[in-house]
Amino acid sequence: MTYKHPLLFKALCYVDGHWVHSDSGHSVAVHNPADQKLIGHVPMLDQPQIVAAVDAAHRAFATWRKQSLDTRGTILRRWAALMLEHQEDLARILSQEQGKPLAESRGEIAYAASFIPWFAEEARRLNGQNIPSHIPGAHLGTVKEPVGVCALLTPWNFPSAMITRKAAAALAAGCTVVVKPAHETPFSALALAQLAEEAGFPAGVFNVVLGDPQMTLQTLVQDSRVRSVSFTGSTRVGKLVLQAAAQDVKKVSLELGGNAPFIVCADADLALAVQVAVEAKFQTSGQDCCAANRIMVERSVYPAFLQRFAAAVRELRVGPALVGDREQSVDVGPLMHQAAFDVTAARVADALQRGAQRLVGGEAHALGGLFYQPTVLADVTPDMRIYREENFAPIAGVMPFDTLDQAIEMANDTEYGLAAYICSNRLDLIYPLIRRLDHAMVAVNGVKFTGHPIPFGGMKASGLGREGGTEGFEAFVETKYFCLHHQGQC
Repeated sequence: MTYKHPLLFKALCYVDGHWVHSDSGHSVAVHNPADQKLIGHVPMLDQPQIVAAVDAAHRAFATWRKQSLDTRGTILRRWAALMLEHQEDLARILSQEQGKPLAESRGEIAYAASFIPWFAEEARRLNGQNIPSHIPGAHLGTVKEPVGVCALLTPWNFPSAMITRKAAAALAAGCTVVVKPAHETPFSALALAQLAEEAGFPAGVFNVVLGDPQMTLQTLVQDSRVRSVSFTGSTRVGKLVLQAAAQDVKKVSLELGGNAPFIVCADADLALAVQVAVEAKFQTSGQDCCAANRIMVERSVYPAFLQRFAAAVRELRVGPALVGDREQSVDVGPLMHQAAFDVTAARVADALQRGAQRLVGGEAHALGGLFYQPTVLADVTPDMRIYREENFAPIAGVMPFDTLDQAIEMANDTEYGLAAYICSNRLDLIYPLIRRLDHAMVAVNGVKFTGHPIPFGGMKASGLGREGGTEGFEAFVETKYFCLHHQGQC
């Protein structure tokens, strides 16, 4: 693969303004999930090197926090501008290591860049407040302080956007960061580090490390100098992060799994509902925590919806994002790894055994490898794995409902509470549905709902805290209260 900016493809970690190898020589191979070809090797740092990254971030915090908002904002905006300038290269790196279609990768880079100027500007409004005093002769108030060093643990399905959504808020607030990307998709993170260096971040402010996953997580989370941990990934690992962080009472932000319901009411525009359902389920090959996993359709329009939905899914084009340097026109890429493929096949087999009707797909794709057919299973029931589990795959389970109360009960019948979707044209139905759904984000008659100004996050086992919006600062700042007596006593 050739790039207009060859330095963006980095195979070294970035610590304290330097590109570093593993002291022990350990590395991990990274393969393209579309064809299993080797992309490259990246170093797996040893524990002392992970500690050194925290050392660097801790030293840099002392000066970065004192930089003016204008200075921090100028560097952040330059970082975002460089991302957009090199969008095509970044997208090709992302598609190579993650497998998603190139159009989706370009969209992710633009999405990732959007968080940076947003937080650079919104940091101007990290205001304290004056508090009317109940103490005679005293002035009361609050200020917002950066927490310090932040560990950012990011996943493989959105390897660029999940970094900037966290890092932009932390850096704009005056914190320094150590990023640990997924070892399946390290090159996107390292490319962002290259651009961060070009943007002018001082040494130690932005660091990217890779190492043995368990060791790296424990080292970062258990270091007393790390004062905030932001994790995106599975609920299982999120619980471990929360337990480890509790030992040192750190701030923790968790964006975890999802099992999104998609409710189609009888009055909905079926053509629109089908279009939104296809996009909400099959983007990122279904490997998205906000993917529409359980599609619930009012019984009177259930047959018509199934017919249209199945026809639309049959038209989805499956294939690699790139063949050599040439872009392919595809809608669905491969699954990320063999474990994802195997559990997908097992979930489909379980559903069919328990009575689901296969309308489309349901098997390995003829392309072989990690490609799985876009799949529609009808008459899904609560005893099936695809109903209960988060399906990180291009498989859609569809089921009927008779009343809105039943739909709400089904939608909330999950440990997760991240995203939900509604298709209806009746406001008297939509608003009560929004309020009664135990999901933190609800999209109505459309698939696009994320972005820099909105508070992204989940309820229940889907996480703690929010990313994006003004709420995105909460993981990275502390509110400091002061009581100023006029006589110099408090």
